[in-house]
Amino acid sequence: MPIEIGSEIEGKVTGIANFGAFIELPETNVGLVHISQIADAYVTDVSKHLKVGDIVKVKVLGMAKQGKYDLSIKQVGKPSWQQQAPKRKPRDQKDRPQPGTFEDKITKFLKQSEEKLQDWRKNLDSKQGVRKKR
Repeated sequence: MPIEIGSEIEGKVTGIANFGAFIELPETNVGLVHISQIADAYVTDVSKHLKVGDIVKVKVLGMAKQGKYDLSIKQVGKPSWQQQAPKRKPRDQKDRPQPGTFEDKITKFLKQSEEKLQDWRKNLDSKQGVRKKR
């Protein structure tokens, strides 16, 4: 019986790498739980969460190749509408950059550089004696 995408099954951890954990599934299938799919919190070291030989329940996210699956531990037991909900900012704060953010700094820099450029052009025009025609 093939494994269906979206199903939750048990598997055994057979290997741990920096990027995730390899899981042995029923019927000689294997899968990978990427480091981002191990826990809801930020994971820096997979071996702190899983050990070789652990039996874990995983959710099948997709199939990479025949017999090889993309898996998730953190999505087990969650309804499909709850998975990977995008985080959104409130509507009134969408267009305004937050103070201290990269966007805020870029906005200030562009404004200051435009003002300096205008001052520089005025100064240069006055030194060269160039006047605008009206």
